[in-house]
Amino acid sequence: MKVTVKRWHAIAQWQWDTGTRSDPNTEQEGAGNQTQNDDDEDGDGDVCGICRVAYEGCCPTCKVPGDDCPLIWGECSHVFHMHCLLKWIGTAASKQQCPMDRRTWVTAERKVAAS
Repeated sequence: MKVTVKRWHAIAQWQWDTGTRSDPNTEQEGAGNQTQNDDDEDGDGDVCGICRVAYEGCCPTCKVPGDDCPLIWGECSHVFHMHCLLKWIGTAASKQQCPMDRRTWVTAERKVAAS
């Protein structure tokens, strides 16, 4: 059987491991050491937890990246595209909870630097 590829569409993205985790070779065995970034199990700290699109991009609701696709932080310190979170909170399944840790969603207060 012979297969000829006529067209190819990439559907994945690759990026360097920037070393945000502890080096497993230097950790002591059996000491119960955890990686530096426990909340970021799969190294996706720079993507929205709902739509899985990079923060510097735009959410599926927006067509063009930029200031029209702002980010929103919760008191639990999780960050999402604002449109993704509003859509999530609007569903009955959300129960008004953070999609990452299921705590009641409370938008973090904006801290203004003192002049």
